[in-house]
Amino acid sequence: MRSRLERFASRPSASPPRTQWNRRYLFHAVLCGVCHTAEGGKPLAGGRPLPTPFGTFYSPNITPDPEYGIGRWSDQDFLEALSQGVSPAGEHYYPAFPYTAYTRLTRQDALSIKAYLDRTEPVPQPNRHHDLTWYASYRWPIAVWKWLYFVPGEFHPDTSHDGQWNRGAYLVRAASHCAECHSPRNLLGALRRDRLYAGAVDGPEGKSTPNITPDKTGIGNWTPSMLSYYLETGMTPDGDYAGSLMADVVDKGTSKLTPEDRSAIANYILSLPPLPTELTANEGEPSEGPTVRSPDDTERP
Repeated sequence: MRSRLERFASRPSASPPRTQWNRRYLFHAVLCGVCHTAEGGKPLAGGRPLPTPFGTFYSPNITPDPEYGIGRWSDQDFLEALSQGVSPAGEHYYPAFPYTAYTRLTRQDALSIKAYLDRTEPVPQPNRHHDLTWYASYRWPIAVWKWLYFVPGEFHPDTSHDGQWNRGAYLVRAASHCAECHSPRNLLGALRRDRLYAGAVDGPEGKSTPNITPDKTGIGNWTPSMLSYYLETGMTPDGDYAGSLMADVVDKGTSKLTPEDRSAIANYILSLPPLPTELTANEGEPSEGPTVRSPDDTERP
């Protein structure tokens, strides 16, 4: 069974208002407004810091400004950025930009997102240079990194599961790229495939992220309705609320989705293999779980 979003997107005679609704919906689903808007800054003008072990990355301006944003980008430029991690100038993007997940977006969905961004307010704000360690300041090694870790290609439904499961898998793996924040990384910054969704000690913005697998050290005591409600409101089953980056994810992303899509996400996540939370290096305790105010397989396309 296909979701309302898929049915709308597949209608060639869809009216302009519905088409624009679909574009805005996808924009919220992929969380553009979360990472590309700095605190107190103009929407989508970039500048939000992302501290990592390799230094601090700053998100770029993705408004349609022709000089500092993506106003001169063609549809093909946008598709190659999301699906291949390559800029219009042919440079490799750092995987701090989650093209490793966005590569799974369908071509139609990716172009719908660009069409939405093209209608946003242009902001003539220069991009801020990344502040990286010396060995991470060179881009040519990213080609080697991609050869080792990057598997490009659109998401393909798993016929052994139903439509709701596949819808959830698409939203989690491709659009909302949950594994990018909720998984630990190796020394080269690649996701540890054996620990997907099991939480990270050094997560985005230098903070730990919780285990979201259905293990008892993760969210194994949550029901699908509890998780759906959390994605809508940010409130956990014990009455606490999401904080930090996850609060933005809820406010600007998952709360904007339909109840059907939030349920699809919840059911998919709770179908993942349960993985125990690893101990932190400093405290010898499990990293913070989802009730604290802090922010599958092989995940192949």
